[in-house]
Amino acid sequence: MLPLGPTHEDRSPYQCLSVHAGSPMLISLDWLVDHGWLNLADVELEPTDPHYRSRGLVKAKEGFDRQADKQWLTRLDSFRERHQEWLDDYALYVALKQKYHGQPWYEWPQKLAQRQPEAIAECGEQLSEAVAQVIFEQFIFFTQWQEGREYAARHDVALFGDMPIFVAHDSADVWARRNNFLLNEEGEMSYVAGVPPDAFSDTGQRWGNPLYDWGYMSEDGFDWWKGRITTQLALFDLIRIDHFRGLEACWMIPATEETAMNGRWQKVPGEAMLSALFECFPHLPLVAEDLGVITDEVVELKNRFHLPGMKVLQFAFDGNTSNPHLPHHCYCHDLLYTGTHDNDTTLGWINSEHGYNRDFFNAYAACDGLLPEEKAIALIRMAIASVSFLCVIPMQDLLMLDTEARMNTPGTVGNNWQWRFEWQQVRPELLETVKHYIYLYQR
Repeated sequence: MLPLGPTHEDRSPYQCLSVHAGSPMLISLDWLVDHGWLNLADVELEPTDPHYRSRGLVKAKEGFDRQADKQWLTRLDSFRERHQEWLDDYALYVALKQKYHGQPWYEWPQKLAQRQPEAIAECGEQLSEAVAQVIFEQFIFFTQWQEGREYAARHDVALFGDMPIFVAHDSADVWARRNNFLLNEEGEMSYVAGVPPDAFSDTGQRWGNPLYDWGYMSEDGFDWWKGRITTQLALFDLIRIDHFRGLEACWMIPATEETAMNGRWQKVPGEAMLSALFECFPHLPLVAEDLGVITDEVVELKNRFHLPGMKVLQFAFDGNTSNPHLPHHCYCHDLLYTGTHDNDTTLGWINSEHGYNRDFFNAYAACDGLLPEEKAIALIRMAIASVSFLCVIPMQDLLMLDTEARMNTPGTVGNNWQWRFEWQQVRPELLETVKHYIYLYQR
């Protein structure tokens, strides 16, 4: 799954308002109706209205305040206490963003941007109703998610989530815990995160995230990371660390640069951080996203902690028989993807004139002369038949969708993170085919 956090207007789940909070957009209003706290008629908006869900959540809290019994009120208090380390700061951050019409925290009045205690306390009182609304929404999100996770577990389904390595500059984490980040006294960044030119972009990717102050993090025993992992383990059974190579060295781009071309690699204490995490958590099911510019040092770091890595079939067919993404080069402990959220859909990739060696792919997959959908199915079969302990097939591939359903194009802004699944897109014959492969290859 993509990260679950509340996003900015660009909807990117890799630039969230919090590394802990869940997106209110994922809350089921029907669940609130079932519990008797919401009457959808009270929303007084059409479901297509962009404010429909937020208005519904406000009405749901009003119903909860009127009708919730002692058991539910106790559960809410317990939730708030259990997540106090991040929840209160996040709730006030969201309330302040609403007060200042969505402005980032570093453009708020200085006393609030700098978190002067008196100003924070005063706003906490003034915005107490908005703060309580945010806390209620987080309580409902985590309650619903836990019910879903428990239901999945009863049916032997595990949840696999993605954890972005960096956080957004405009986020509750940077506002409230800025000692963990490389910022000046005004909250400004001298360097931002990204990656150098690669297969996705000739000018690299300038993500714009603040970089970590690894010196400070090392001194306090990586406390911020421990808190972050605690939340992720409450949501998922398996966690992918996005951009794992950033735990060995990060690409530092001067904030004044418009592209990621003119940066430099900076070593980071990833081994010390991972050691601290594995000492803190008896069971830490991590996966390393080890794509891109991978050095021997990154491989050694991954192997040091016995972390599974990734292979992507759309990267395999450049005509080089030594390509590490080819199925016959995969290892049992690797995860094999047909494509990721950063790739085109498999059908879109098949139909493209670029991005792979068509003759080599046709020969390798024995699909010369087949229709595009048949070739896409051959790639899905290849993933399921592989020795990889886990293969990942994006929903768009299971639905046999073309490029219009692509989730994200790295290095671009706009028209990303828009695709949504609809039940009528399901084609029973495709699911039967995949079901047959799962049985045939004992997945």
